[in-house]
Amino acid sequence: MIDGRQIRMARAALRWTIQELAFKADVGDRTIKRIEAVDQVEAANLNTIYRLKSALEAAGIEFIGAPNDAPGIRIHAQGGDRDKER
Repeated sequence: MIDGRQIRMARAALRWTIQELAFKADVGDRTIKRIEAVDQVEAANLNTIYRLKSALEAAGIEFIGAPNDAPGIRIHAQGGDRDKER
C-alpha cells in the first residue's frame, strides 16, 4: 500500500502536475488532491490507488518502505516522460 506522501513525492520527482497524473492514471484530479492531502493511507478505493501506483511505476518510480515504516520512493527513470520528449 502507498500513501499520499509517496504519491506527492513520486509526482514531484517526475515533475508531473496533478492533471498529468490524473490523465495517465485515468483518475479524477480532485481525487488525487484528496489523496495527497493526507500523509497516511487514505480510505480511497483500492482500484484508484492501484491505477495511481501503476502509472507512476510505469514512469520509473519504485515505492519503498511502508506507510508506517520509512515510506519513500526510488527513481529509476530520471525526469519521467518530459525528458523523453526533449
